[in-house]
Parts: sequence; structure tokens; C-alpha cells
Amino acid sequence: MEAGTADPKLELLRGVPLFAGLDPDHLAAVAAIAEERDVDAGTTLTTEGRQEGYFYAIASGTVRIDRGGRTINTLHDGDFLGEISLVDGGPRTATAVTETPAQLLVLNHRRFWQLLDQEPTVRDAILEEVGRRLRQLDAEAPH
Repeated sequence: MEAGTADPKLELLRGVPLFAGLDPDHLAAVAAIAEERDVDAGTTLTTEGRQEGYFYAIASGTVRIDRGGRTINTLHDGDFLGEISLVDGGPRTATAVTETPAQLLVLNHRRFWQLLDQEPTVRDAILEEVGRRLRQLDAEAPH
């Protein structure tokens, strides 16, 4: 993360919808369990079908998202991936590979759930956001 910035972890996490309902203290608790990681271009972050349980927020760099062997998206600074896996620990829906060197903020499923067990108000805020997002998807789906 870039030196001189007030708190780059908090700024990056603040942009993640899953954490939108967290107050500053709870967001700081999430940031405290996040690891900063620098990776080279060509690093595979996730593999479609595997149960890996990691969430990545991209501080800098470019990440290609592939599904079924085809590129479906490219992510850049401020983007994120793996929030479903962070919540449920289930199999990956896509493969993610860095196209450039990247600076990442990484959360893992086990430590995240330990935090949720220790901080019920964080868990409640996150579950409310998940519920809001599911309702939005349901409202947008053809019935």
C-alpha cells in the first residue's frame, strides 16, 4: 500500500459493498485481519471450482477473470473479487490471474469468520448487506 496515505487499507475496504454497513471501528477490525500482499504478473489468485476461501481487494494492478477458459472481466485498482467465497467458503466461480504486478489486500475465510464470531455487530451489519444485495438481485430477476 502506498506510503503517506492516511489509511490505505480502510480506504480500499470502504469501497467494498459487503462492508458498506460497517462503522469506522468495525471496518478497522476487518482491516486489522487483512494482509497486504505484493504479487508478480502471472500469479493465479483463484482457480475455478476450487474451495480456496480468499477475498482480494486490488490496491494496484490488473487482474484477469476467466470462466470456462474464456476471459469474462478485467479488474483494476479499487476493484475486488472473492466476496462470495469469503462468506461461504464455497468453490470459486472463476479463475483470477494477475496481468501486471499487483498490490493486494487479502482476507481469508477462517480469520474472517473468527472476527464475525468475536464481533456480532460486524456479523449483523454484513448479513444485512448480504440480504439487501440478495433482495436487489431477486427484484432484478425475471419471474
